[in-house]
Amino acid sequence: MAAVVVRGCGGVWRRTWQRGARGPGPAPRGQHAVACNARGGAVPAGKSGPAPWVPVVGLEIHAQISSNSKLFSGSQVQFAAPPNSLVSFFDASLPGTLPVLNRRCVEAAVMTGLALNCSINKKSLFDRKHYFYADLPAGYQITQQRVPIAVNGSLSYSLCIDNKMNQMVTKTVRIKQIQLEQDSGKSLHDDTRSQTLIDLNRAGVGLMEVVMEPDMCCGEEAAAAVRELQLILQTLGSSQAVMAEGQLRVDANVSVHHPGEPYGVRTEVKNINSIRFLAKAVDYEIQRQIEELENGGTILNETRAFDSKLGCTVPMRDKEGKQDYRFMPEPNLPPLILYDAKSLPANMNHQQVVNIDWIHERLPDLPSVKRAKLVEQYGILPEHSFTLLSWLVFLCNYATHCTSPVHAGIGFLLEKNEDGLAEFFENVVKQTQMKPKKVIGWIINDLLSHLKQHSLTVKESPVSSFLLADLLNLLVKKDISSTAAKQVLAELWKGEGKTPLEIVKKKKLGLIQDQKELEQICQAVIDRQENEVMAIKSGNQKVLNKLIGLVQRETQGRSNAVVVRQILEKKLSE
Repeated sequence: MAAVVVRGCGGVWRRTWQRGARGPGPAPRGQHAVACNARGGAVPAGKSGPAPWVPVVGLEIHAQISSNSKLFSGSQVQFAAPPNSLVSFFDASLPGTLPVLNRRCVEAAVMTGLALNCSINKKSLFDRKHYFYADLPAGYQITQQRVPIAVNGSLSYSLCIDNKMNQMVTKTVRIKQIQLEQDSGKSLHDDTRSQTLIDLNRAGVGLMEVVMEPDMCCGEEAAAAVRELQLILQTLGSSQAVMAEGQLRVDANVSVHHPGEPYGVRTEVKNINSIRFLAKAVDYEIQRQIEELENGGTILNETRAFDSKLGCTVPMRDKEGKQDYRFMPEPNLPPLILYDAKSLPANMNHQQVVNIDWIHERLPDLPSVKRAKLVEQYGILPEHSFTLLSWLVFLCNYATHCTSPVHAGIGFLLEKNEDGLAEFFENVVKQTQMKPKKVIGWIINDLLSHLKQHSLTVKESPVSSFLLADLLNLLVKKDISSTAAKQVLAELWKGEGKTPLEIVKKKKLGLIQDQKELEQICQAVIDRQENEVMAIKSGNQKVLNKLIGLVQRETQGRSNAVVVRQILEKKLSE
């Protein structure tokens, strides 16, 4: 009998046993049955079976601040610039250079802290964290270990129940702190020449480290939390949070224990740069630890990396001998003092201080507020509001070891983030007579399908909101059928500059308005389908749909299905 891990996202894992399996060893990687319970219910152990497992997941997320210059120098920040072309004397840690704090980075951190319900410390401190890497020229990183800029926040995120988009549950993870710190440079390993090259363009770039408490218990929860954080950062403009460019990197701390026992030894999976990989890495690591413990082994306090090709975590270095970072106050930076409306001195120059209340008043609507407004204003379903803002469908269809090309594609779409989809929808609604509930169907089922097929973003779509609204107006006026409308949309996608009406006229896709012509076509279909006619007259009305489909095929989608049904019913009753 082979062991299979069964998961409940509420926090408890257990092992069940399959009959008829080949041997006592664990199932091959990728063959485990994984089922997530977003309701948060525990998975009980059998009466004679082993005790259940409680997974614990905490995250440390590094978000690159959206700023033109670095945290403590005036060097430009630019992705994919020529190596070592954006390095100041301070970035290279030349003697005598001093840090100058970037105001934009401070404001971005305050904005993010307020959006995550944090308390903003009016006085925060900078520290030196000492460790040696070739891409850290100073031999230390300037961070905020003692008193960070923001503490004690929370982040709410949504999950699907039983993989159903129309059943969602909201969960909350606590935010321990948000701290400002420098990024390091980048090591480029040349295996062919057995050498490592150093690019310091990234050295000194401003980061916000968001530390989440260990309130999650599976990969799906971790992925959903990071996805919501990513949307918030992009909405605020405090970070572009493009994971493919390293602007959002996740470290996952994972452990397992039995209920009522202390937390187990944790491992840290470093530098995960994909939401899909994060979910896989966390679930794999939970699974690996359970197998290791149940086989009599021990879990090492180590740092691991996720190998996306193999779909597993691999050891990097152990942390048993805890590294002494020799934290000390940063002597070249005074305490960071922030103000609010009450504490701001009357004679203070407002341009020289950061006002917490001023930033709070200018916060934009967060994704959760936008979703609520979409539902309230347009009467669409809540799950559709998630699709418009984040393409949450990935989280509902995600399976840890899924190899389905459909699911893989959905995962790509989610991480890609279709910025502007909600605005596109609202623009179409404003310009068409079609009800929003029907417009959303065309957006989700047709527009997004074409975007995925051609690997385009909403902003790159050859079909503008005006053209789609024009097409839907033809449908509302019953000038064309829905089948013909899909043909027109396909023609519009070619980007030849034609309007929907021009395409309808050229392709002769307009509805047949001649009643006699429709009656003749319906009669011809009835004459050719003797068996179906007999079935309908015997009381099987479902067969009538087949005749309607045949008429639609005969007219190439140019007939009104409602009118066709009326004609067929009349003729069959004669």
